[in-house]
Amino acid sequence: MPIDARPTLSAPDDDPHLWLEDVTGDRACAWADAHSAATLKAFDSPAFRGDRDALAALLDRPGKLPHISRRGPHVYNFWQDAANPRGLWRRTTLQSFRTDAPAWETLLDVDALASAEGEDWTWQGANTLPGTHDIAILRLSRGGSDAVVLREFSLATKAFVTDGFVLPEAKGGVAWWDRDTLLLASVQGGERFATTSGYARTVRLWRRGTDAATAPVIYEVDAAFMSCWALVERSHGETRVWFCDKPSFFEQNAAIGDHTGATTRLDLPTEVWIDSSGDWLTVKPRQPWTVGGSTHAPDTLLGISLTRFIAGARDFEVLYVPGDRRALQYSFWANGKLVLSILDELKPRFEVLTPSSAGWSRGSMSGLPQHGVVHLGTLDLEEDESDGTLWLSSEDPLTPPTLSLIEPGGAPQIMKQSSRAFDASGLVVTQHEAISVDGERIPYTQVGPAKLTGDAPVHLSGYGGFQVSDMPTYIGSIGKLWLEKGGTHVTANIRGGGEFGTRWHQAGMREKKPRSHDDFAAVAADLVRRGATTPKRIAGQGGSNGGILISNMLTRYPERFGALFCTIPLIDMRRYSKLLAGASWVAEYGDPDKAEDWAFLQHYSAYHTAEPGKTYPPILIATTRRDDRVHPGHARKFAAKLEAMGYANVRYFELEGGGHGSGRTNTERATFTTLGLSFLADAIGWRPAQT
Repeated sequence: MPIDARPTLSAPDDDPHLWLEDVTGDRACAWADAHSAATLKAFDSPAFRGDRDALAALLDRPGKLPHISRRGPHVYNFWQDAANPRGLWRRTTLQSFRTDAPAWETLLDVDALASAEGEDWTWQGANTLPGTHDIAILRLSRGGSDAVVLREFSLATKAFVTDGFVLPEAKGGVAWWDRDTLLLASVQGGERFATTSGYARTVRLWRRGTDAATAPVIYEVDAAFMSCWALVERSHGETRVWFCDKPSFFEQNAAIGDHTGATTRLDLPTEVWIDSSGDWLTVKPRQPWTVGGSTHAPDTLLGISLTRFIAGARDFEVLYVPGDRRALQYSFWANGKLVLSILDELKPRFEVLTPSSAGWSRGSMSGLPQHGVVHLGTLDLEEDESDGTLWLSSEDPLTPPTLSLIEPGGAPQIMKQSSRAFDASGLVVTQHEAISVDGERIPYTQVGPAKLTGDAPVHLSGYGGFQVSDMPTYIGSIGKLWLEKGGTHVTANIRGGGEFGTRWHQAGMREKKPRSHDDFAAVAADLVRRGATTPKRIAGQGGSNGGILISNMLTRYPERFGALFCTIPLIDMRRYSKLLAGASWVAEYGDPDKAEDWAFLQHYSAYHTAEPGKTYPPILIATTRRDDRVHPGHARKFAAKLEAMGYANVRYFELEGGGHGSGRTNTERATFTTLGLSFLADAIGWRPAQT
């Protein structure tokens, strides 16, 4: 459907399915449970159970890659497997980790804790005290939600600290100032401490033995802002607090101070990305920026002495200049050096810069992969504890991840490689481009048999939002349940993502969001044009922001797909800003309460554009009840509305837990994924042989 068409829309608030937004209400849960049970029953079979169990075993396999970070003398890891479905927080030494059988020390058994306390605990991470790393603030979530309970934990006794820091369930977190003082950015305590987006509005100074509710506020933003937080920087002999806030998703302000509050606000535009280390400041604007007599394009990385900048200097040094299809993805500091991660025509490139009073010197890193998906990071969690050692992760759609270590001045040394998740025999990876409706070239990666059959069962995935780059990684579930059975998988790099920087993102946001949907449909059409498959054999999948994408494939491009799998989705663009964290995404989509924004939002709000009597492909809509980021009402209401319109090929599934994901345990994740892929295979008429 052309985006300027004017479908007949219901009145914005004339919604007979609002009752399904009552997340834990008896009526809404009964509806969700009944639909979920019916969907599971429809696909229950020996083949389904075999695939589910095989995938669960794959996710639990002992040979998968354990990711680590170093804190003091130990490297830490969180691990889930069949014996520990909720997981273990554990540590070992780097020397031991290098061996085939590391001697892991278990710090916390989340399964044992959940059982002892009768709580649905899931792990969300830990903040250890810098320097000693002998105590930590643990983040524990009920059911996988973003809201967490904060509890102080002793790594020496492996027990919670008696009368230690404890904060009831809420969105937010902390930073250590010293052993007895935390900087708390949390919504816990009532509306006074929350923005309209549901994130922290204040930073409080919380001292040991005091009530967080009465802790003095040392930083505060307007309730209309998205959020604020504090970071403690300990580098090069200095300790300072960075107070940061986001007026909206893509804006940021920063100020410097100490535990008493902010003293110096940085004179920078709001639409910038900011980083610092010691006396060095780096800035990357999202809009053209004229400063110091020069105008810099978006995504240009600039560097300057922080002391001189505060004193009024504006003679930034240009550290990186973007290209049309070359974009800086991220940067980080390691022992006084700045590492740049770049995608150049989707190929990984890295540069290392070293600042000094004489200027910034530039170097290269040898021995890094030139293809595939490559990530670099500092091994040490705390920058002031870093000796410059880096970790390197590399993979591609057919090669499982490898973890290497790069010590200062050295070449990468392989430490661990994940065991294979599927048989890749006969499979190849190829790169292609589709031409979208406005002539833009849209890259996509195809993985599957080398020979085109003309009716290949294609699993096509995409995201296209928030400047997130969607790269073709090694996906064990797709490999095991789709590729190994003879299918083909495609990753589409549609606009709205970050593969080519801010300009790629801005070409697929707000009123231009339909362009990202056009891009996805163009990739589907190009697969047909190339003779790889037919429309009825294309199965599309997307989640979260990708839920808008998939729901628009249903309403705008139904003829290009044989089936759709829409997960943890955002769909109702009229009410999204009123549901959970939705207000924080207005910068990405627009404000539906403004007539000028609703004028374009309504045309990619599939909840409103869906019409009875159309020929829509089969769709499975799946979510989790404990998702407190994207409201499960989006998924529930869309399924209910399609059913009310008379569509019989609509399925719905809802896990009780899992947060903004697909489950709390690997067994739940396997069920969620197997159900989706089984639905897609069945709907496109593919009956692969059981492996």
